[in-house]
Amino acid sequence: MLRNRILLVFFLTTIAIKAQYTDQINSNRPGLSIGAFSVGKDVIQAEVGFAYRHYSHSGYNNSTFDGGIGFLSLRWGFLRETLELTYEGKYLLGALNSKINSVPIVSTRKGFLQNFIGIKYLIYDPFKKEKSTNVYSWKANNGFKLRELIPAVSLTLGSNINFEKNNPFPNNNIFGNLYRPIFFQNLNTSPDKEPFFNLRGTLATQSHFLGTWVFVTNFTYDRYFSNFPEMSYILTLTHTLDPLWSVYLEHQGRKSNLFNDYLFRLGAAYLYSDDIQIEVTLGSNTKTTPNQLLVNLGVSYRLDFHQDFVSSAELEYKKLKKEERQLKKTLRKNTKGERKKNRKARN
Repeated sequence: MLRNRILLVFFLTTIAIKAQYTDQINSNRPGLSIGAFSVGKDVIQAEVGFAYRHYSHSGYNNSTFDGGIGFLSLRWGFLRETLELTYEGKYLLGALNSKINSVPIVSTRKGFLQNFIGIKYLIYDPFKKEKSTNVYSWKANNGFKLRELIPAVSLTLGSNINFEKNNPFPNNNIFGNLYRPIFFQNLNTSPDKEPFFNLRGTLATQSHFLGTWVFVTNFTYDRYFSNFPEMSYILTLTHTLDPLWSVYLEHQGRKSNLFNDYLFRLGAAYLYSDDIQIEVTLGSNTKTTPNQLLVNLGVSYRLDFHQDFVSSAELEYKKLKKEERQLKKTLRKNTKGERKKNRKARN
């Protein structure tokens, strides 16, 4: 009877409420979309890497820009499982080859593409209560179910902060000031500038289905309070090949009064350990104003200070296990005493 009670409690704990925290690292990379879930309370995570970019612009006589981007994302789960504080930074250093004049002019340019600070909050979690297991049907446990498409939903709100007075890449436009500052006085126009800060909001959804597939969507309104507010979307489909390897395909669309663009990325990630992930990405866009090619290499690493919540079912399970050990100890002691009495009776 006691063993049956233990098995029952153990089964209940397997379908108990789950937290956002996972035993393995939960990274937004590879790709640019952000997942709906946070890293988990008391977890600090860094996602760093380097990206090579080649740009060419047919509207500027095929002028080119070749450079490297260093990116850094810092994520901290705080107060509760559904909250995350996020910083995202990108810094670009490269050479601009202006072919507007008969003699090309090469110049070095560097500056921030992004300095974003925000907070993510999980609005809805369909995985909060894990589904039960049907011990009689493999198909019932592993087949596709429509309810698996119901996504987790989160909202991220924050601000892009511009620390530079003369950023050569205003509004992420690599060729934004190509004609300037040489000709702008004659044209009676001023260089493109960004305000000190502008707002960004992202609605993210995340669906899991067929055990090895994850679909993430991001819908973003960016640069609110600037001259060129931008709307964008990202669609990311990830497939797990085995416990260590996964691949992904991603599409991004961007639209503003400054430019429209559509990008495609594909890549792979390798789980080096429970706290380290390595990833690589290749990508390009569909236009020539400008055209871009990209290669990304990155690493995600977490510092795990998370302490698991112990449910009442788990406490009951531990209590029953302790009672079982005590019962076995008493049973062995009584058996030993009976054997001793029997030997004395025979003598």
